[in-house]
Amino acid sequence: MKQHRNLSPRQEALFERGLYQAILTLKTVEECRAFFRDLCTPAELEAMADRWAVVEWLERGTSYREIHKTTGVSVTTIGRVARYVADGNGGYELARRRIEAQRHPGPAPR
Repeated sequence: MKQHRNLSPRQEALFERGLYQAILTLKTVEECRAFFRDLCTPAELEAMADRWAVVEWLERGTSYREIHKTTGVSVTTIGRVARYVADGNGGYELARRRIEAQRHPGPAPR
């Protein structure tokens, strides 16, 4: 991560939190697309989309080589994503579960 020599760790954390708060205000895929296209370079967006696609392939039990062959994502990146799926902060799993719940809603809670 880029180190800002003029900012304290507390200020860095506040800036990061502000970014997450901005993301939480977005309500549709189109709003997210517009925000992230303004925020990120095309290469950054491609890298994030590749990583997210890898999560789905890993979930299906696809080998790293097959994922690479199909997506073009490097085996190194695939391994990094797999490591975070297994031992990261839980973000990939949380998002994956919520998307799955949207696709296949269960019975309404009582």
